[in-house]
Amino acid sequence: MTSPEVGSAAGRRAYRLLAIAVFIAGMVTLALELSAARLLGNVFGTSNLVWANIIGLILLYLTVGYFVGGRWADRSPHPATFYGLLAWAAFLAGVIPLVARPVLTAAVGAVERLDAAIMLGSFLSVLILFSIPIILLGCVSPFAIRLAIEDPQHAGRVSGRLYAISTLGSILGTFLPVLWLIPAVGTARTFLVFSLTLMATAFLGLWRGDRRRALRYLWMPVVLIGWSWFAFRQPIKTTVGQIYEDESAYNYIQVIERDGVRYLLLNEGQGVHSVFDPDMPVTLGTWDYFLAAPFWNESPAPGEEVARLGIVGLAAGTIAKQYTQVYGPIPIDGWEIDGGITQVGREYFDMREPNLNVIIADGRWGLAHSDEAYSVVAVDAYRLPYIPWQLTTREFFEQVRAHLLEDGVVVINVGRTPDDRRLVDGMVGTLASVFPSVHVVDVPATFNTIVYATMRPTDSGNLVANLDRLAQGGADPLLVDVLVRTLANLRPTPESSVVFTDDRAPIEQLTNAVALRFLLRGDMEILQ
Repeated sequence: MTSPEVGSAAGRRAYRLLAIAVFIAGMVTLALELSAARLLGNVFGTSNLVWANIIGLILLYLTVGYFVGGRWADRSPHPATFYGLLAWAAFLAGVIPLVARPVLTAAVGAVERLDAAIMLGSFLSVLILFSIPIILLGCVSPFAIRLAIEDPQHAGRVSGRLYAISTLGSILGTFLPVLWLIPAVGTARTFLVFSLTLMATAFLGLWRGDRRRALRYLWMPVVLIGWSWFAFRQPIKTTVGQIYEDESAYNYIQVIERDGVRYLLLNEGQGVHSVFDPDMPVTLGTWDYFLAAPFWNESPAPGEEVARLGIVGLAAGTIAKQYTQVYGPIPIDGWEIDGGITQVGREYFDMREPNLNVIIADGRWGLAHSDEAYSVVAVDAYRLPYIPWQLTTREFFEQVRAHLLEDGVVVINVGRTPDDRRLVDGMVGTLASVFPSVHVVDVPATFNTIVYATMRPTDSGNLVANLDRLAQGGADPLLVDVLVRTLANLRPTPESSVVFTDDRAPIEQLTNAVALRFLLRGDMEILQ
């Protein structure tokens, strides 16, 4: 094969096909990496540890591929060899989710049984499935360069051009699965789409140079499509009580119904993000405690406790529903970055309050661009180990303060473990750098702490006085019960000098410690 600057028309056509193959291979490589995160995230979550393992091992596989591809190309510098390895890479990439499915199914059970050994083994087993196809894809660039260069005078230009083409393909492979394919057809089918695209390129190259070999490889798409047809008829998970599952651009979403109560689960499913019981508004969980926020102030006037509520991390609307019941049809702005979750909220959690304004946006961006002022801003976007660091910093809480009324309150749900309250302490220190008073309440029988910060100096005496007034005035029983539980579980506000900032917020270090315990000890309950 000649370089593109010289040679015959046939040589230039061969080079163009080679360039297309490099582009497609680059696209598929990045698409597999991102799809791997979603494939594993459905069971193991999408923490930094999961991402680090995926990226690290795939880079290792590519390194091996670059080395092997260069030596392989020197030993067999033939287009038929190149397109043959491309066909095998495509086929093996397509079977990854098919082979991984029974492994991940076993891992789902291990997550529910808190079996750390099986979880870790399943995680590593699935990552190993990526080794051969990624190594083969790593062979593509050095092999293509060897085929494209016959005149050393053009070596730099040809290799630079092919690497640029490969990188352009990688850019496309970064956006296609995340922004379109995974939400549209799911993770497993995304693997199949990219696999068949790469396979078609390989067959085109083989047909041009070695038709007999191309015919020998026809079993690949037949097996892949047939196997996929049977495998994709099964649900991703078979959790007891599951009534809905789907994949959005951000999350794997589940709805579980048990004893008439519906629960919203995301990704690995260890944290409950919303709950809905049509017969009983009290949840006995973290959401109830958000109702107590206005009563840290002195005697708010009945019916005027909350002028407007802002919720960062709306999910399926549990907090909005409870506030509407207790405080009436007050205006509520709820920010949720995942539109798939809000759709599930409407369909399965009756999130249809006419006073609720659903805003699909990142919570910090949405609040910063709001023209409203709020009596309460509720932040319910922290779910270990997935804490958006940008929602933990002093600068963020300064934005919250700027959107609160003079007697406003911010209330946050923060995760902890029985022997590690560093995240709570850090949040208290950060809030105390912005607000005059901070209060801490542990939710019993959970690993959650509710932190309140007030615009005015406040103390627990206000809560006691408000409880007495409400109990005597015939207030909503749910509200009275919540204030009783809030006082019963009030903890001393810790002294903390930690302040998270936009420049330095080591949230990952704190949450990774929890995730490591999850992987090594199986303490799944600490992620609740």
